[in-house]
Amino acid sequence: MRSKNFTDNMLKISCSALRSAAAPRSAAALRSAAAPRSAAAAAQPHARLSMSPQQEHRTFYEFRTYSIRPDQNAAFLKLTNEKIHLRTAHSELIGYWTVEYGGLNKVFHIWKYDSYSQRSGVRSALALDRFWMSEYISKAIPMLASQDNEVTYLVPWSRLQRPPQEGGVYELVTFQMLPGGPALWGNAFQAAVTAHDAPGYGKLVGAFHSEFGQRNRVHALWWFESADQRAEIRHKAHTDARVVAAVRSSVVHLVSQENKLMFPCPFSPMK
Repeated sequence: MRSKNFTDNMLKISCSALRSAAAPRSAAALRSAAAPRSAAAAAQPHARLSMSPQQEHRTFYEFRTYSIRPDQNAAFLKLTNEKIHLRTAHSELIGYWTVEYGGLNKVFHIWKYDSYSQRSGVRSALALDRFWMSEYISKAIPMLASQDNEVTYLVPWSRLQRPPQEGGVYELVTFQMLPGGPALWGNAFQAAVTAHDAPGYGKLVGAFHSEFGQRNRVHALWWFESADQRAEIRHKAHTDARVVAAVRSSVVHLVSQENKLMFPCPFSPMK
């Protein structure tokens, strides 16, 4: 009997609470709910919802990497040197390199586009260009083992720059960062890269982030006078407290890193 009375009382309390929650709030309560947040609440920082850098323009850069059949490497480079003008008649080539260290029988090239519609138009025009198709594509494709491309943007704090002089070597450093995007690791990555972009170090040509391809991937393209100069700078960085501190703050967000040392081809605009 006591158990039944206890249950009945609990049901009454629950029903009363539900009626109270469902009842219209008083005018005073509504005014209180609609009142501006307190100064302390208003001072709280807003969370950054964007996971990627905000693009200020539509220009993007297509990274292309071709793996060449070992027995066709010399022939492919000769053919490309002779016929690349058929391709550059359609869109802007930034640079074309052969990979010396960090990959064998590979070429890497960067193409600039003002929009996706421009790239679509270029691809359509190339397919209809009988000279490009017959004199280059039909001969080059059998020489390749694989092709890969990636759409990238310059990060907001970087601009594409040419090296101080022709010649030298280029290093493409690719960083696979933790998921979360620049909202999580952008500042640390910028500090680590710009710490190396200083007098006595290499020249930063550009820093890019991937839009299509592997996500949370960023690239830094560097120029050095020679491979030996790059090695000397590498050792110097290990004893530079400023660089070491910046790298340590960034590396906690790093999943993996890949480096390629590259030589510009004779027909590359960026030499």
